[in-house]
Amino acid sequence: MAIDLVLADDHPIVLAGLENLFRRARDIRVVATCSDGVAAVQAVQAYTPDVLVLDFRMPRLDGLGVLRKIKEAKLRTRAILLAVSLERSEIAEAVRLGVRGVLLKEMAPQLIVKCVRDVHAGKQWIEPHLASPVPDRPQEADDQSRRVVEMLTPREVEVVRALVLGLRNKEIADRMGITESTVKIHLHAIYDKLQLDGRTALILHLKAAGFA
Repeated sequence: MAIDLVLADDHPIVLAGLENLFRRARDIRVVATCSDGVAAVQAVQAYTPDVLVLDFRMPRLDGLGVLRKIKEAKLRTRAILLAVSLERSEIAEAVRLGVRGVLLKEMAPQLIVKCVRDVHAGKQWIEPHLASPVPDRPQEADDQSRRVVEMLTPREVEVVRALVLGLRNKEIADRMGITESTVKIHLHAIYDKLQLDGRTALILHLKAAGFA
C-alpha cells in the first residue's frame, strides 16, 4: 500500500522539486501540496495522510503551529519538519509536539525519501547535530562538555543527546533500537558516573555542559 503524503512549503520551486522527487517513488503518493501552514492543517484534516513533510517557516502558521494543531486534533499523521536551520529550543519544542523527523533542506534527496519511509514505518529521524551551535560559548562550558563525553560510553552519550532534545524513554528506545528497560539502565549508569540524583538534575547538568 502506498504512503499517502502531504507536502507543505511556501517556496514554489522547493515545493515543485519535492513533489517531483516523491512522484518518482512508486511506494509514495502525493495527495496534496500546500504553500502555507493553514492550508497544511486543512489538507491533513481532509486527507488524513500517513506523513506530512512540512517547511518550518511558512506564512499564516509556522511549522510549530501546524504541529500544535495536529496534536490538538489527535490526528494520526506523522510529521517531518524541513528547514534551512533550527535552534535547539525549536527542535525540543517540535519533539514535544510529536514531530517524527527533522531534516535540513541541504540533505541529499534520497535521504529525504528514506526519512519519509522510516517515519512511516514508526521510526524517528531527529539528529542532535541539526541544532545551531551556541554562539560565544564560554571555554568552561566546552571543558565541562568534554569531561561529560569522556566519562560516558558512546551509547550513553547518545542517550543524553536524545534526552536534551526532550525525548521520553520510549522515544529514546525507538530511536536507538533498544528496549525501554535498557534506556533506564543507561540512565542510572549516567547518574552514577556524573554523581547526579535523577533526570531533572541530569538535564540541568547537561545544559550547563553545553549539550542544550
